[in-house]
Amino acid sequence: MSSIKMFEKPLGMRDTFPITYEKTEEVRQIGREFLRARGFDFIQTPSLEYFDTVGKASAIYDASLFKLVDSQGNTLVLRPDMTTPIARVATSKLLKEKIPLRLAYFANVFRAQQTEGGRPAEFGQMGIEIIGDGSVFADAEVIMTVIHLIQAFGIDSFKITIGHAGVLNCILKDYTESMEQAVALRTLLVERNYVGFEQAVESFNLPKTKSDALLQFISEATNFVTIQDIEKYVRKNDALEYMQQLVELIDAANLSEYVALDFTLSSHMNYYTGMLFEVFAEGSGFALGNGGRYDGLLHHFGTKVGATGFGIRVDRLLEVIPSKPTTSESIGVIFEEEALFIKALEMANSFREEGKRVTLQSRKGLVDENAFAKHFDQILYVSQEDLVE
Repeated sequence: MSSIKMFEKPLGMRDTFPITYEKTEEVRQIGREFLRARGFDFIQTPSLEYFDTVGKASAIYDASLFKLVDSQGNTLVLRPDMTTPIARVATSKLLKEKIPLRLAYFANVFRAQQTEGGRPAEFGQMGIEIIGDGSVFADAEVIMTVIHLIQAFGIDSFKITIGHAGVLNCILKDYTESMEQAVALRTLLVERNYVGFEQAVESFNLPKTKSDALLQFISEATNFVTIQDIEKYVRKNDALEYMQQLVELIDAANLSEYVALDFTLSSHMNYYTGMLFEVFAEGSGFALGNGGRYDGLLHHFGTKVGATGFGIRVDRLLEVIPSKPTTSESIGVIFEEEALFIKALEMANSFREEGKRVTLQSRKGLVDENAFAKHFDQILYVSQEDLVE
């Protein structure tokens, strides 16, 4: 093991500097006001959970879990996501008091990194969960909420790509010869490896009708305009009808321009059982967030109710939020000697009452006065003349 340098941080950990901290707090405030106005109650769960409950149910790869052992020998994990802990709380207590639940959160989650590739091991998530409603209207509410939330942050150019786990699974099952082949193709779609998908199809030696159908599907599936476009690849089923209803509800809400269909969409989160989606915005090469229906997760906790929601990566959101000009004037009030302290304090408080940001600083405590002054819009010096009424 190499020695740890004085300023080195654990792999994937990041410091949050003042500018980013303030932007994050603004995002928190906007998100909180927006979601509470739509009937969502905020919840907070512990940073530490039991591995045998939340850790195993989360569907986050085991290698990405931060594990530790408590004094009783129990294996714990730093929460790798927020949906799973909320499902735990909901099934153990909250669903007995109210159903359906509309919950929201703003919290950090932890994913261990094996190599330093610029990916954070701790990052903020903001999202919602609707638990206890298995209807298409709950899914529509989730999608409408994420669209309006993105708009609330001043982001205009973005897209929600929507698929359905049931539709995709039906296609993969119908056009392959074994469960192993279907799983292999689904894994490649999780990785967005479309070239690998085509190569795998060709290596399976499937009947020509099946291989041709899969290759044509993968070339067209991200460009479908209507639900009818997918019908040539999949037989009529409940999942397809569900998606038709969902699209109609989004259209009725006049939000179709923000939505695109993508039936190749898949997730390593194996508890997604129905509709799932990702959020993309101009200015970022990564998804800002994702969500969908995860009835299977609630079954893990012994409760058979529907659940749907989404989570947004706060760090990626900050990358695409339009910059706003600073409106609050920053003032530095400098006093030279102890006798001037009270007068300087009165002056500073007067400006603070006007809503201005004021820093009170003794001249004796400055190492480089000119460098200090550059951080302010205005510098005021309190002198002996100011003591004269």
